[in-house]
Amino acid sequence: MSLLTFPYCNFSNTLSSSGDFMQWHQATVLHQCLSQTAVMLSLKRKWTPRNAFDLCSHCLMCVPRNLQITKEHFALYQQEITPREKVHERCKNICTPKDTFDRTLLHTHDKSRTDLEQVPKIFMKPDFALEDSLTFNAVLPWSHFSTAGGKGNRDAASSKLLQEKLSHYLDIVEVNIAHQISLRSEAFFHAMTSQHELQDYLRKTSQAVKLLREKISKIDKVMCEGSLRVLRLSLTRNNCIKAYNKLKLMATVHQTQPTVQLLLSTSEFVGALDLIATTQEVLQQELQGIHSFRHLGSQLCELEKLIDKMMIAEFSTYARNDLNRPLEDDCQILEEERLVSLVFGLLKQRKLNFYEIYGDEMIITAKNIIKQCVVNTVSQIEEIDTEVVVKLADQMRMMNFPQWFDLLKNIFSKFTIFLKRIKATLNTIRSVVFLVLDKNQKTRDLEDTLEKNSAKDSTVDTEVAYLTHEGMFISDAFSEGDLLPVAADTTSQRNTSPNSEPCSSDSVSEPECTTDSSSSKEQTSSSVTPGGVEMMISDDMKLTDLELVRLANNIQELLYNASDICHDRSVKFLMARAKDGFLEKLNSNEFVALSRLMEGFILDTEQICGRKSMSLRGALQSQANRFVNRFHEERKTKLSLLLDNERWKQAEVPAEFQDLVDSVSDGRISLPEKKTAATEERKPAEFLIVEGQKYATVGTVLLLIRIILEYCQCVDNIPSITTDMLTRLSDLLKYFNSRSCQLVLGAGALQVVGLKTITTKNLALSSRCLQLIVHYIPIIRAHFEARLQPKQFSMLRHFDHITKDYHDHIAEISAKLVAIMDSLFDKLLSKYEVKAPVPSACFRNICKQMAKMHEAIYDLLPEEQTQMLFLRINASYKLHLKRQLAHLNVVNDGGPLNGLVTSDVAFYTGNLQALKGLNNLDLNMAEIWEQKR
Repeated sequence: MSLLTFPYCNFSNTLSSSGDFMQWHQATVLHQCLSQTAVMLSLKRKWTPRNAFDLCSHCLMCVPRNLQITKEHFALYQQEITPREKVHERCKNICTPKDTFDRTLLHTHDKSRTDLEQVPKIFMKPDFALEDSLTFNAVLPWSHFSTAGGKGNRDAASSKLLQEKLSHYLDIVEVNIAHQISLRSEAFFHAMTSQHELQDYLRKTSQAVKLLREKISKIDKVMCEGSLRVLRLSLTRNNCIKAYNKLKLMATVHQTQPTVQLLLSTSEFVGALDLIATTQEVLQQELQGIHSFRHLGSQLCELEKLIDKMMIAEFSTYARNDLNRPLEDDCQILEEERLVSLVFGLLKQRKLNFYEIYGDEMIITAKNIIKQCVVNTVSQIEEIDTEVVVKLADQMRMMNFPQWFDLLKNIFSKFTIFLKRIKATLNTIRSVVFLVLDKNQKTRDLEDTLEKNSAKDSTVDTEVAYLTHEGMFISDAFSEGDLLPVAADTTSQRNTSPNSEPCSSDSVSEPECTTDSSSSKEQTSSSVTPGGVEMMISDDMKLTDLELVRLANNIQELLYNASDICHDRSVKFLMARAKDGFLEKLNSNEFVALSRLMEGFILDTEQICGRKSMSLRGALQSQANRFVNRFHEERKTKLSLLLDNERWKQAEVPAEFQDLVDSVSDGRISLPEKKTAATEERKPAEFLIVEGQKYATVGTVLLLIRIILEYCQCVDNIPSITTDMLTRLSDLLKYFNSRSCQLVLGAGALQVVGLKTITTKNLALSSRCLQLIVHYIPIIRAHFEARLQPKQFSMLRHFDHITKDYHDHIAEISAKLVAIMDSLFDKLLSKYEVKAPVPSACFRNICKQMAKMHEAIYDLLPEEQTQMLFLRINASYKLHLKRQLAHLNVVNDGGPLNGLVTSDVAFYTGNLQALKGLNNLDLNMAEIWEQKR
């Protein structure tokens, strides 16, 4: 502590630096409390304004008022102050007078510093304490107090010297302290003068405070004490109500486990889960820390896990009962309320894979359906001995086609009802999922609306909160008092509603009543399923929209899987029967019936499930391909046998073939089912009438037309084989064209059938048969085009190629007929001589052959084709005649030879135009003559 600051207010007259000190002492100081030594010792204390204030107050208060002062009062003081006055006098000689202080201040300060430097540093340390042994030994060395022999006088001298040294140090310190006090005496006296004024102010302030306290006490008694008492009573009442409600809530929570057991006994899983969730929330929020319920939370968790297992087992049982009930034509949902309750419970517990249980049951049930149908059918067939043939598959293979077909039809009908029932159940489950999804959306919309409204209407109200003796704020007390009547009104309205029951500690609905008093956020809303079942959807289903949408898609996929399962089981049933080649041996009518049945089942399942299943369709396509191959091979073989035995003579046309052609002309490409009696009584016709034209044909072509219609009818009956049938029909038409060409134009019929020769009539008849087929190719093309996909239209080019091949073939036959006559003309006209008689034998022979040609083809070919053919023959005739005339040097000069030739030509012309249908034929015989140059 610095020696330059000294706060105490009582100083002795010895500390004064001038004679004025005694005058001040006589005027103001009545009682001296501290000596100069006490003042110096008190310098060790830490300076604070409070210490100074207390000291000054003590000095002032210790002087009694109205006291008579005598000399005796100063006797003790004089006795104590006399030694100190001497020290003071000595200090006066040392200290510089006040008027010369300014001049000697620096010198005095240096001198004081020099004197203080004589004092050892150990005395100046802040932690100086003689209690410390090291400090004590440093200040008072023990060597000075040794009492060893012969050194007593020296030690006594040393001790005296040490005492004088310490006294000298003390004097130096006291002088410096006195000097410092003298320097600050004026500020001290000024502070003491201000102290009286401060005391006056404090006294007035104390009186004002006392008066104010009296007034506040009166106001408190008159205005505040009653109001605060009312508030305290209100708070006490609220606390009692809260305690009562808490006890009531505890009583309700105590009944949770028995209530849950009661709900589980009636399979009310959703209610039990809601009750558990509400109870857990109440335990965590309102009953937290209650010792008696410390184990209830874990017990409820275990109970919730048990309910999870019970719900899964219950759903498995429901699925088994639903799918295994009798498959009658009834698609009613089995216990819809129970299903809805189970689905809600599973969703609430986030058991989102429950649909897999239903899927597993579907597979098992599908197997059992086929097995049961086979057993029922086998039991009705007496020909099958079940004791000899044990396996169901072997028993099924012993059935004939009608029996097996009826069995398959029964299986398909059962599967159809099975799928409809699955669809109804899955639709109910999906509707529950969508209701929860819709509830989530509405909840979000409501939250957004409330958030916007709260943002608009929010205002900040600043209230002053006063703390009561019970630890609550007055503003809170008012809020509690305001809210309590509102809550009571709400509770009374809820309890007096028609559908509500009063809350009681042992009632089943107690958790629902206490939910309002708790801070639970769980709310419920009513929704109705498509089946008319009303459901309460709670807001505590913490499922995201993505999870719900994925679950709905999985349920829809389960319906597709049900269709696939039925198709897969049907395929296995079909393949089991096809192992011995049974399906490949079916005739066309049987396979068409089978195909129609399978196509009908496929379309029904697609309509029910909304998606195509390819397994059964693929199996049908595979069997159809085998059927097409066998169908085509049978008919191709049949056509080959017919052609190999065909003698290429005109055949009579039975009435049924004429009716068949007429139906095609009317746009009905189908085969008649049965021969009518009227058809059998009608006689066969000589020609086939097609759209007004006569066609002479052979028996093979009539049968070929019927075969073609069989191909077209197969396409109608089995649309899936359209492309294969088109390819096979194209192959059949090409085969007929090539084979007929080999037999007629190539003269293969001579070896195959044993014909002696291929006549012009054979050629003409072959040409007309080809023309009949060509006539039907566009009709066949249109029939297939209507049944092909647009991307398959490129396959129709086969018909274009076939048409071209047939036209080429017809042209080759015409050329062959012309070539026959051409060779005849070359042979006859090469021997022609211009001489009498007229007509010559050559021309008579030519006209005879021309008449035979006309007779052979006129009834077979149309008149236009006959005319065109004879024009070509005439052109060949003119060419050969012109060449022979040029060889004979006969010219058109009007001479005798020219006249003979003209007569022969006229004979030829007359005979040719006399033939039926050739009378208007323009022969232009002038071309036989060489033109003059």
